[in-house]
Amino acid sequence: MVYWNYYPKIDLHGEFAVTAYTVVHSFINEQIHLKNPYVVIIHGKGSGKLKEEVHHILKKDPRVIEYHLDPDNLGQTLVHLDVK
Repeated sequence: MVYWNYYPKIDLHGEFAVTAYTVVHSFINEQIHLKNPYVVIIHGKGSGKLKEEVHHILKKDPRVIEYHLDPDNLGQTLVHLDVK
């Protein structure tokens, strides 16, 4: 079982969907460099535009093994990275 509260997080509140790529990509680069296999991306609930953009970014990134919405908090996405 993975306890997501203990993993690195990035909070995208206040970001626009068009700038999310740069922020998320940099965060993933840093976490892979630090060998952190699990991360949390907080995008909020809002209109869903930011969540859609984050999921689009994660879907296209080959370093992402899997991702899914947190069932306990739909305002964040849980991500498993390939840190090998």
